[in-house]
Amino acid sequence: MPSSAGHTERDTRARVARLILEHGPVTASTLGERVGLTPAAIRRHLDALLAEGMIEVRKARVPQTRRGRGRPAKWFAITDAGRSAFVHAYDDLATSALRFIADTAGEHAVAEFARRQIADLERRYRPVVQDAPPQQRVRTLAEALSGDGYAAAAAKAPQPGGGEQLCQHHCPVAHVAAEFPQLCEAETEAFSRLLGTPVQRLATIAHGDGICTTHVSPADLCADRARDDDDAT
Repeated sequence: MPSSAGHTERDTRARVARLILEHGPVTASTLGERVGLTPAAIRRHLDALLAEGMIEVRKARVPQTRRGRGRPAKWFAITDAGRSAFVHAYDDLATSALRFIADTAGEHAVAEFARRQIADLERRYRPVVQDAPPQQRVRTLAEALSGDGYAAAAAKAPQPGGGEQLCQHHCPVAHVAAEFPQLCEAETEAFSRLLGTPVQRLATIAHGDGICTTHVSPADLCADRARDDDDAT
């Protein structure tokens, strides 16, 4: 019985945190009304979330003169740590779903799922990348990725042979990709199609590296190889 009560407390607290994530900043009275808790109960959950660093107190958005007498109401907002906790929860759900797909339909189904997921990204990026001059396409792709939260950048490749490097300092699916590399593989294939040149993954956040690094072969080198192949035939 105690464990059931504890589980209910955790569920209620998670619901309160989700409401703050989706509708915050919000007051304790508003939260209490939405969850159906007494003022004392909602304060207990808010105090626990504050202690865990999941939420923070913000200043009142309405001037004190317009609120009348009494202390100004506290507004509660989600913190970066609280937001990350929800992201990890979504990652766990996604990982479980992919495990189910792998167990019931096989690894090839996971790969097909990954390709379909990345297809929307590729479709959105294609017009932007293709409209850019060839020498600026890697940088244009990096800017598009940054717009989606990947914190990407382009740079000249340090290794012999030229080319460029596409570096992603953040990966929204790193936790899932650690178990299912098909996500990284589908993304790499999409980069190659978008840039019209072979690319090679050198490092990934999913495998414990600091950043995801992709080497992009020089487009002119690919053209030279194509001409050599034509001459050979």
